[in-house]
Amino acid sequence: MKKLKSHFWYTKSQRNGILFLLASIIGLQLLFHFINFGDNGLVTPNQAKMSFYQHQLDSLKKISLEDKKYTIYPFNPNYISDHKGYQLGMKTKEIDRLLAHRNKRLFVNSAKEFQEVTKISDSLFQAISPYFKFPEWVQKKNREKEERFTVTTKTKKNISDITSSDINEATPYDLTLVKGVDEYLSERIIKYRSKLQGFSFSEQLFEVWGLEKEVADNILQVFSIQKKPKITKINVNTASFKEVLSNPYIDYDLCVQIFGYKDEVAELQSISEIKNIEGFPIEKYDRIVLYLQAK
Repeated sequence: MKKLKSHFWYTKSQRNGILFLLASIIGLQLLFHFINFGDNGLVTPNQAKMSFYQHQLDSLKKISLEDKKYTIYPFNPNYISDHKGYQLGMKTKEIDRLLAHRNKRLFVNSAKEFQEVTKISDSLFQAISPYFKFPEWVQKKNREKEERFTVTTKTKKNISDITSSDINEATPYDLTLVKGVDEYLSERIIKYRSKLQGFSFSEQLFEVWGLEKEVADNILQVFSIQKKPKITKINVNTASFKEVLSNPYIDYDLCVQIFGYKDEVAELQSISEIKNIEGFPIEKYDRIVLYLQAK
């Protein structure tokens, strides 16, 4: 017991030392509690340099954003896809109008015609039309068209020289007397007329590849269908696949569907039955049946 007590027995100087140590610890704790030893205010940054560096950083960010913007390169507007149209700023309806025009196997051959088909706003037209790039032959045709569309006395006089006002009997030369029709276009019209075995509807003229609506309207002001053509019809029940496919308004897929339907019903009693085919292009029915019969 005496040994244990001796371990807890301090002299007066030891007790004073312990009290001093405790006082020092408490004092330091209070000092750190009430005094902020942070470095706030100890370093004063150079505001001019900071502003300069911030300006440089902002400039670099701006350049980076500019680089990420969509860059427009010259392109043929006939082949605008949904994605490219969106990048150019076109609306969905405007893109759909262009795609519908192309699905008819029609092309736009000038910036003005592109706006007429898509109906884009003047502001967007002015922004993207400088980048339109048409094939050289189209540009040449546009230049010739501008020269041709200048109405002269000679041209007016030549209109009276046509041999027939019936579009199914007009010669290539007759067609060239119409404003906007050159010898190449007139031959193309005659060739398509032969493929159809003659025009049965005036609207068929608009199906000629590369023939602009304005020029087609000029032709129909001079020529009309005065006598319906005699078209040789084929019997869809007995015709071969190749014969049905020769119809100018029937493509391969539709021909397959027609023969598939014919196999199901064994024999078509009326040609109007082809409208029962799923997905049949009703808008082409009047033209398709010009070449088909069921009996």
